[in-house]
Amino acid sequence: MKLVTQPDAGIVPVLEAIKKAKKTIDVVIFRFDLNPVEKALADAVQRGVMVRALIAHTNRGGESKLRKLEQRMLAAGLNVSRTADDLLRYHAKLMICDGMLHLLGFNFTKLDIGKSRSFAISTKDKKAVQEAAKVFEADLTRQPYVPAKSHLVVSPETSRAMLADFIKGARKELAIYDEKVNDPAMIKLLKERVAKGVRIRVLGSVKGKHDGIDEYKLAPMRLHVRAIVRDGLRAFVGSQSLAKGELEKRREVGLIVNNPTVARQLLQVFEADWKESAPKEIIDEKKEEKKEEKKDEKVSAA
Repeated sequence: MKLVTQPDAGIVPVLEAIKKAKKTIDVVIFRFDLNPVEKALADAVQRGVMVRALIAHTNRGGESKLRKLEQRMLAAGLNVSRTADDLLRYHAKLMICDGMLHLLGFNFTKLDIGKSRSFAISTKDKKAVQEAAKVFEADLTRQPYVPAKSHLVVSPETSRAMLADFIKGARKELAIYDEKVNDPAMIKLLKERVAKGVRIRVLGSVKGKHDGIDEYKLAPMRLHVRAIVRDGLRAFVGSQSLAKGELEKRREVGLIVNNPTVARQLLQVFEADWKESAPKEIIDEKKEEKKEEKKDEKVSAA
């Protein structure tokens, strides 16, 4: 299992995954404006790789671009399909290359990859790969998706229950990247964790003010990913916020990460972002506290 951090990693991991594929590539697209990735997919077709692109039927403000992308990809020899319109959005971001799942928190865009905090998880976990392939086939053929037990978190079918269980399992802390935590049931769960002594920090926003839930707006970059690190040992990375619409009315896909090394890597990035995002008055207050502590130490030593 491997973690990709944006904007640090850039486009290279995406291109490498495509270039390494020898047999199949299945890719889900919501937004797309990266010419090198488009070319890499076309090149894959030329070397005999079966490439299937499932493109969202709509996104906000970019439908004409999606339709033009469809035409170019068809001309390049890709198998292109469009999602149904039964859900409010088909917002999932994933790519499966020769049995390797690349679960993406970012779109294939310059803004998401070059200027936004986001993550991706690459894994060969058999059940997760199989389940991602099931979601892809179901949406490709416009058939119902019937979930099986795995670490894949899929909206609207399994995300509410799986993310609720994930939050309930916190014993010490939850470090959350989420621009719109607004689901009442999820907020209630977070408050219950606070009551049990769990430290909760959110880079993004939470609807309302809640004692014990600390919140900063991410600075200095744009926030795009949704991720949660639990007790420094487990994590969630995906496309769904803790928001009612994204849990119940949209196709969103995420992954529960049980790899402690990856979870710690995510937490390290969070800690750096948390420190960078602290408002100036809080930083000044902490400096004053340290000064007072040093004075007290000198007095005690004397």
